[in-house]
Amino acid sequence: MKKRHGIWVLAGATVAVVVAACLTPRVAQPLEYHRFADTRGWLGIANFGDVVSNVPFAVVGIWGIFLLLSGAEKIRFVDERERVPWVVLSLGLVLTAVGSGYYHLAPDNARLVWDRIPMTVVFMPLVAAMLVERVSVRLGLWLFPFLVAIGVGSVLQWHWSEVSGEGDLRFYAAVQVYALVVLLVVLVLPARYTRGADLVVVAGFYLLAKILEMGDRVVFGWVHLVSGHTLKHLAAGAAGFWILRMLRLRRAVLHARA
Repeated sequence: MKKRHGIWVLAGATVAVVVAACLTPRVAQPLEYHRFADTRGWLGIANFGDVVSNVPFAVVGIWGIFLLLSGAEKIRFVDERERVPWVVLSLGLVLTAVGSGYYHLAPDNARLVWDRIPMTVVFMPLVAAMLVERVSVRLGLWLFPFLVAIGVGSVLQWHWSEVSGEGDLRFYAAVQVYALVVLLVVLVLPARYTRGADLVVVAGFYLLAKILEMGDRVVFGWVHLVSGHTLKHLAAGAAGFWILRMLRLRRAVLHARA
């Protein structure tokens, strides 16, 4: 697909997600969401599995920050400005480990805010990075702070709606859907780098994570050793690892200025 056509497809997808979010009936955060299958504690840590399974986020995020900012410049870019969203994404992974671990120690709506905000600091920089690489460096970097603000704002809007007694998850859900849609749409646009197929693997890990999240109790009932939510964290961490793997192994194939 030509870049011009891809821009229109992305614009259409953006409008479609926004309209769908507006037309969807308001949905509050179900209180049973906080009742995870594996509540076993160990080593003095409550809900051990769901808490400790966040460690891979921290490991991958710290590794990413080191690789992206190291003097050796192990990860190279056609345009050095492209590095910015990836650094913020890596920082978001570290914050996700902290926020999700904090939430899972004593799950409730108040703590869930600190779980979800860091996740948007992963989703939205990824969207910006894809726009930078597949559409325009200038456009992607210009939109970058607005995308992050929209992601964080969607969590705050949900939190305020819960506090006011009118819980509304629609826009936070729309942010997640939008990130996945953009990830899939950009695959058909001209690439600046090799290894574009790795994005399919990343999307696959993300979908697997969502399936495991929904099957939390089913998985725990099958194996009795680990829950679906614990495995969800590991699958999402694997998505982060695969992104860094892609950045390390890929090579520039298009040097046109954007």
